[in-house]
Amino acid sequence: MQEEIKSIEIITPDDWHLHLRESPIIESIFPYSFSNYGKAIIMPNLENPIIKFSQAMEYYKKIKSLITSGYKFEPLMTLFLSEETRAIDIYEGAKSGILKAIKFYPEGVTTNSYRGIKDISKMYNLLEKLPDLNIPLLIHGETANSKVDIYDREAYFLEQTVYKLRNKIPELKIVLEHITTKDSVDYILENNINTAATITAHHLILNRNNLFDEGLRPHYFCRPIVKREKHRIAVRKAATSGNSKFFLGTDSAPHFDHNKESSCGCAGIFSAPNALGYIAQIFEEDSALNNLENFISINGAKFYNLSLNSTLSKFTKFKEAIEYPSKIKVGKGLITVFNPGYPLYWKNEILN
Repeated sequence: MQEEIKSIEIITPDDWHLHLRESPIIESIFPYSFSNYGKAIIMPNLENPIIKFSQAMEYYKKIKSLITSGYKFEPLMTLFLSEETRAIDIYEGAKSGILKAIKFYPEGVTTNSYRGIKDISKMYNLLEKLPDLNIPLLIHGETANSKVDIYDREAYFLEQTVYKLRNKIPELKIVLEHITTKDSVDYILENNINTAATITAHHLILNRNNLFDEGLRPHYFCRPIVKREKHRIAVRKAATSGNSKFFLGTDSAPHFDHNKESSCGCAGIFSAPNALGYIAQIFEEDSALNNLENFISINGAKFYNLSLNSTLSKFTKFKEAIEYPSKIKVGKGLITVFNPGYPLYWKNEILN
């Protein structure tokens, strides 16, 4: 009988997909990230999307100013791909070392994506410049075509967009963000070393039944939407496998409750306070704690050609369920923290 593991020390984790938003939200939710991760890819889909390098630099300085003394967190900046994107902004960003990726949102597919791309083929000339700069393209992988069933939009997007892009620019580094289907898992496994994927905690836990359990659950609504159980199982198997093409991107995405609990609620799940604990719990359940470090601390950094964090983190399993905030107060508003509906027993801390 295998001895129960009660603690594990690993290289401090990274988050390869993080939303910090603007003031006043960022000030309240950011501590849950900089106190748990060494670095994170920061999403550019603000209310005024970060299209220019000057905007990215301004946001970078804002983020750095909020990090409490003693923490070594490094924000990795991205630009929002639009028809206004200029090569000079990408060149300047890459040269500065601040810019680490370009984010492709199909127009209208998720929060603040109204200035996204309708036809990615029109951007090929620009994207062909990215490999020489070692700048990956991060893809929100679902179509915005409302005629396609919402549960089929990820698979449809693979066939209609990603395959063509990959064939056109094979040397381009591509990250399929927050994958939710077996189709995406198979695509990643079948493609070359320039192709990888991020996976969230909530997509490892939830299937589409959870979204409608005893009523509509607005705080389980995200984009891409959670899928059938067979897809959740495939994504979970990929995450816990240790395969270097898969790594953690929490897609922690805060929204005020009044915007989630409305007649047209926002898509996004805020998981920064507990994502790592639930990830460790998932890996324990699947007898894969030996692969935890690869998934949350190593694979992403290697794909981006970045150094591993110099600090260690300790994950501890407690006998009693760990309490975490159910809601975060921001001014007069509230932001609900992800709650999968069962207790959390794992907690992490960075060792100084």
